[in-house]
Amino acid sequence: MVDETGLDFSDQISSLESKYQQDKWVELHGDGAGYNDPAIVTGIGSIDGKSFMFIGHQKGRNTKENIEHNFAMPTPHGYRKALRMMKYADHHGFPIITFIDTPGAFADLKSEELGQGEAIAQNLITMFGLKVPIISVVTGEGGSGGALAIGCANKLFMLENSAFYVASPEACAAILWKSAQAAPKAAEKLRITAQEHYRFKIADGVIPEPLGGAHADPVWTSQQIKFAITQAMEELGKMDTEELIRHRMLKYRSIGGFQEGTPVEPERKRNMKLSDLNAAKAGDLEAELEDLKKKILDAAGPSDPITSEKLEKLKEDVDQEISNAFISMGLQEKLESLQLELSKASDSSDNQTLNLLKERVDRIMLEFYHNLTRPGAYLGLKQKLEMLNMAHRLIELKEKGEKLKTEINQKVPAEVIAKMEVLKEAQKKLSEGDPFDEELVEEVERAKNELIEVLKSANLEIIYVKNRNIPPPPPDLAENIAKVNEEIVKEIERAINVTGLSEKIVELRAEIAKGSSVETVEKLKAEIQEQIVAVMDVTTLKEEFEKLNVVDLESPEG
Repeated sequence: MVDETGLDFSDQISSLESKYQQDKWVELHGDGAGYNDPAIVTGIGSIDGKSFMFIGHQKGRNTKENIEHNFAMPTPHGYRKALRMMKYADHHGFPIITFIDTPGAFADLKSEELGQGEAIAQNLITMFGLKVPIISVVTGEGGSGGALAIGCANKLFMLENSAFYVASPEACAAILWKSAQAAPKAAEKLRITAQEHYRFKIADGVIPEPLGGAHADPVWTSQQIKFAITQAMEELGKMDTEELIRHRMLKYRSIGGFQEGTPVEPERKRNMKLSDLNAAKAGDLEAELEDLKKKILDAAGPSDPITSEKLEKLKEDVDQEISNAFISMGLQEKLESLQLELSKASDSSDNQTLNLLKERVDRIMLEFYHNLTRPGAYLGLKQKLEMLNMAHRLIELKEKGEKLKTEINQKVPAEVIAKMEVLKEAQKKLSEGDPFDEELVEEVERAKNELIEVLKSANLEIIYVKNRNIPPPPPDLAENIAKVNEEIVKEIERAINVTGLSEKIVELRAEIAKGSSVETVEKLKAEIQEQIVAVMDVTTLKEEFEKLNVVDLESPEG
């Protein structure tokens, strides 16, 4: 080749041959039951002449490869494939190296039918009993059981910018705050970073990455991973089988905090239902709402100090809840940035800039209201906003009522007011059992008509006139009224029995219960009334009623 082309590739070929002999790799496929899951890649390889079983998630480098590997979300076939290779490695004495980079196990219906949970559980059980060293490296993200199924190792390393979590921040935010927009807050609470895991002794080391991340210089990152693996193998290689299994068990037993020596009440019951707590809070808010209504309606005026104090407290609570909602929706930073731009643009006369900023404000508020109106989201804030709106409506109605009362009082002549006093005096006498004065009744009616005319002159429509605080009738009259009512009821019952209307009445109730049309209900009512009236002894009832009127007009002495 050198003679023909004048190019010498001897050094490059020697380098490739040396590399092939030093770090070999043979991929192994299938779960042994007829399926190969591309989301998990397995195979035998070597590092510095020592053979290892390699198992890892594979996402792909572009959209086509992402789809081909199902975004590194394994099905049960993938975990059973990994389990098969682990058992193979355990049988032949190959140390196991796993590379974790998955958002979690694939959670579709088919995977559940094929036993996704069982496959993961089987891997966890088996890994704790393997007699060979296991080293795991989190290269990207490690999500929940999908990561643990190949991650129960003697040594766990994480790349500097990788994450390991029980649930993704978006999923956690959706569960706890009912909004995936609160993902940054959830990520902070979950403590998913490599540094946090190392601090809590979950990870045994953090592997550095080049500036810009591992993908900026994959070769350099690979060398750092290789260095971490060889160092760990030097330590684990000195352990025998029993020590390896015990080392793996103790690693996971030491994770987390435990409290010992504190007596526990075995019979003590704890209510952990969040829904009960929410119900109690909702009940408190309803009680506060009723209390606020009562205070507004009973207040001497619209600006009552107690009412104003409660409203101010409610406004402060609503403001705080809205601020929290903006933060959980991820809108706080946008709002602060916009406020800064608005403060700069306020001195400017550029209308176009101001219009653009206004559009951005509208978009943020539209997003806020869209998130707020989602079912089940921000219930406390919604209830407090409803309370505040109700309070403002009541105060507004009360102010209008006070204003209207003042206007009416100004338009009512003094003579009408004097006659109203006469009316009150007549009602008082009647309640005390004094003789009934027909002239007084006529005067009362005249005063009532004059008052109606005054109200009409104030552009108020009189729908009906209601007697307030009607005094109870005298004892004798009340007794007579009760007797007449009893006779009327008996006569109606007799009429129903004679005409056999019981079935018709049951039919009417059924029609009302199922929400039939008004025409149908009214038609049935009319039929029942006609048949009752037709058989009732109206003459007797009329005589009794006339006797009642006579007694009403007679004086107590008469």
